Amino acid sequence: MITILSGGTGTPKLLQGIIRLIKPSDINVVVNTLENNYFSGVYVAADIDSVMYTLAGIINEDTWYGIKGDTFITNKTLKDIGCEELLKIGDKDRAVKIQKTLLMERYPLSEAVDIQRKKLGIKSKIIPMSNQNPQIEIITPEGSLEFHEFLIEHRTEPEVLDIKYNKVDPAPGLIESIEDSDMVIIGPSNPITSVGPIISTIKVRKALRNSHVVAVSPIIGYQPVSGPAGKFMDALGHEVSSWGVADLYQDFLDKFYIDLKDYHQQNKIEKLISEVVVTNTNMNNIEDKMMLAKNILGEN
Repeated sequence: MITILSGGTGTPKLLQGIIRLIKPSDINVVVNTLENNYFSGVYVAADIDSVMYTLAGIINEDTWYGIKGDTFITNKTLKDIGCEELLKIGDKDRAVKIQKTLLMERYPLSEAVDIQRKKLGIKSKIIPMSNQNPQIEIITPEGSLEFHEFLIEHRTEPEVLDIKYNKVDPAPGLIESIEDSDMVIIGPSNPITSVGPIISTIKVRKALRNSHVVAVSPIIGYQPVSGPAGKFMDALGHEVSSWGVADLYQDFLDKFYIDLKDYHQQNKIEKLISEVVVTNTNMNNIEDKMMLAKNILGEN
């Protein structure tokens, strides 16, 4: 069994390769919940849904959010009657979110997600990092912003001075999943607001230190593959590079995958991590995803 720590964009791409190589039932995915919140009356767990849609084969690969081929009739109608949404939610995606919201009136998040993944025919387990509601503040010169305000309303443009979030208890089964795995894979997700909240969850870092952990850098050159990871790393005083990511993970990481463009960083990173592999980490197509997955799983 393997456990994968995931955010909502880079790691789902890697998942597409992994699920073609090993049985989905041998995969557990622990997913960031830091960005979860209520929008338009429904509970939005963006990273969880992106992982769920990826494993179900219905993810919108143009945005890595929502369901492919979705319609936006409800979104347009809301706009027409003067009720614009901060998040543009598709109709099928909204149905999933409505169900999750209703389920959470009776069940904790982890059980609601388990019900949904079974309904979608997903064999892999999807484990939210916590059933508690973490809080995040993006501190900017314009004041404290909620994550989606910063990401969507302000388009990640403000300078980031600091990022604050609270530690939470792990969801049931999270620690056991890490401890029982032959390998833990940290995907190429934002190390500050996607992976960071998972590894700061109570007792998770200790479990990782006692496991075989590999990670893929989300940085190529000195830029993140996607999203505001670079801005967040810089705000917290971390070098925006694969070395900077290795520095964040060094106390538990056994093996680190960096891109061919970062070969010159290998010797420096090896002072932090015992094994560094230089390979193509830029997943532009399914062949790239499968090749990286094969490398990580030792099938090359």
